[in-house]
Amino acid sequence: MKILLLQETDWFEKGPLQQHHLMERLSLKGHEIRVIDYEIVWKTHGKKELKSKREVFENVSKVYDGANITVIRPPIIKIPTLDYISLLITRQKEIERQISEFKPDVIVGFQILTPYLGLKIARRNNIPFIYYWTDVYHAQIPFKLYRPLGKLIEKKILKRSNAVVVINDVLKDFVLAMGSDPNKTYVEKAGMDFSRFNSEISGNKVRKKFGLQNNDIVLLFVGWLYNFSGLQEVVKEIAKVKNDYKKIKFMVVGEGDAFNEILNLVKENKLEDHVILTGKQPFESVPNFIAASDICLLPSHNNEIMKDIVPIKFYEYMAMKKPVISTKLPGVMREFGEDNGVLYVAKPEKVFYEALKLIKNDFIQIEGKKAFNFVEKNDWDDIACDFEKIMGDLK
Repeated sequence: MKILLLQETDWFEKGPLQQHHLMERLSLKGHEIRVIDYEIVWKTHGKKELKSKREVFENVSKVYDGANITVIRPPIIKIPTLDYISLLITRQKEIERQISEFKPDVIVGFQILTPYLGLKIARRNNIPFIYYWTDVYHAQIPFKLYRPLGKLIEKKILKRSNAVVVINDVLKDFVLAMGSDPNKTYVEKAGMDFSRFNSEISGNKVRKKFGLQNNDIVLLFVGWLYNFSGLQEVVKEIAKVKNDYKKIKFMVVGEGDAFNEILNLVKENKLEDHVILTGKQPFESVPNFIAASDICLLPSHNNEIMKDIVPIKFYEYMAMKKPVISTKLPGVMREFGEDNGVLYVAKPEKVFYEALKLIKNDFIQIEGKKAFNFVEKNDWDDIACDFEKIMGDLK
C-alpha cells in the first residue's frame, strides 16, 4: 500500500516515536511511505532565512536498516506565528500534490492542524483517513488560549475519520468521550524491538566513558527535557543528601527546554560528581545507556500533557529488565498496573527516595524481571501486522 503520513513535528529531530517504528516496519514489509513533516527546531537549529525552501529527503531510515521513507518538508515563513499560518497554506498544497503524484491508498494523521487539512482533502478524494493519537494533542499547544480551539478541531477529526488509533486504554477512553466511534477506535500499544533492546547488551563502554565505577548505582532518564519533566526536583533532592549517597549517580540523556536550568542546578550545588548530563545521544546508543543504568526514572509532573500518555521509553527500559520509578500518571498506572516492575510516587521529589528503597532492599533485579515479563509480548512486528489489517479493512 501507499501511505501518506502527516505530522506537525520534526521527523529527524524528534523520536524515534511510535510513527517511526511503525512506518519503518511497514516499509520493510514492502509498503511505500511518504511523510510530510515540520522543521520544529527552525528557531534554534535551522538556516537563517526568511522563507525556507521545499525539501525532499529520500531513503530515510531512523530506526531500522533497510527502511525507505521519503520525508517532504513544505516551505514556511520563518517568523513566529507566521510560520503556522504559512504552514497551513503550504501543507494543503503539498497534500494535494502528493495525492496527485503519489496517489496514496490511505492517509494517516498525527497532531491537529495538518490532519484536519488532510482529512478534508482525503474525503474529497475518497481516500481513507486514520487519525493516530499518541498524546492529548491540544494539551501540547503552547498558548493556552488556543487549546479549546484545538480540542474543537480534534473532535471534528475524530468524528469524521475512517479509523482512530490510540496507544493506550486511557487515550481510548478520552477519544471516545470526544466523539470517536467505538467501532472504529483501536488500541495499538507501543512495541519493542528486542534485537535492539535486551538485557544482553553491555553498558560497560558508557560507564567507562563517564567515569562510573563498578559499584556505582546509576539512575537514568532518557528523553526530551521538558520543563515539567520533574528532573529539576530530582536534582534538588540529590543536592540535599549528596554526602550520604556518593555512589548513587543520576544520568540524564537528552536535550530540551530544561537543560540549562538543570545544568545551573548542578553547578550551583557542586553536583558534578553526582549528576551526569550527556546531552543528546544517537538513538543507536540508547540501549547502551540503559544497559549502563540500574534504575530508570520518569519523574514528570501530572499535567494535561502527561496524564494520559505512556512514553515509549517505558517499554525500552522494561525490555532491558530495568525497574522504572514514575510519578502517578493515570495513563502509566492504567497501562502497567501494580507489581509489574513500575513503582509509583506522588511527586517528583519522592522519586529519588523510592530509588533508595529499591537499593537498600536489594529489589532492583527482582523488579527488573517483573518489568520484562510484562512487556515481552509487545513485538513491533505484531503491531505492524495489526495496523496492516486496520488499513486493509478500510479499502
